[in-house]
Amino acid sequence: PTSAPLKFILLVLRPLEMSAKKPAPFLRQVVPVRKKVQRDPRFDDLSGEYKPEIFMKTYSFLDSIKKQEKEMVQKQLKKCRNMEQKEKLQRLLNRMTQQEQAQKKQQKLRERELALKRQQRELAKQGKKPFFLKKSEKRKLELAEKYAELKRSGKLESFLNKKRKRNAIKDKRHLPSQKNL
Repeated sequence: PTSAPLKFILLVLRPLEMSAKKPAPFLRQVVPVRKKVQRDPRFDDLSGEYKPEIFMKTYSFLDSIKKQEKEMVQKQLKKCRNMEQKEKLQRLLNRMTQQEQAQKKQQKLRERELALKRQQRELAKQGKKPFFLKKSEKRKLELAEKYAELKRSGKLESFLNKKRKRNAIKDKRHLPSQKNL
């Protein structure tokens, strides 16, 4: 006897649900939901054109922050006693130095390209026909510059020795082995 009124109360309190099988009424007001448009700034014209020179000038303050962070990591690495933490910090420091070197390399490449463009403009001003380097020629120039840099720093001999060893290993791989004979 006590459960019947309880069921009735529960039935009254539960929310009313519309059946999905019933069609919507003719004069029903449907509120349009605006779809959120997601934009990728890499491919969107509204974000403007990416120019590395302007980007580097605008965010040049980040270099000093990165330098401070690197110094802080180095200090932590010296103080750290825990081996796991020390390895983690060492990996972080290596990654930071690699990023720094990659950025410098990119900057040198950009400067070299700009110098070539300036040279071409000067020749065009003089009335000469513009001449654009092929990828292979650019690579040769890059190698020559690397060679000159290594010669200046005195690391040329060790670099050439490593290269010889690497090439010798490659050559050995192509030679027939004793087993195959």
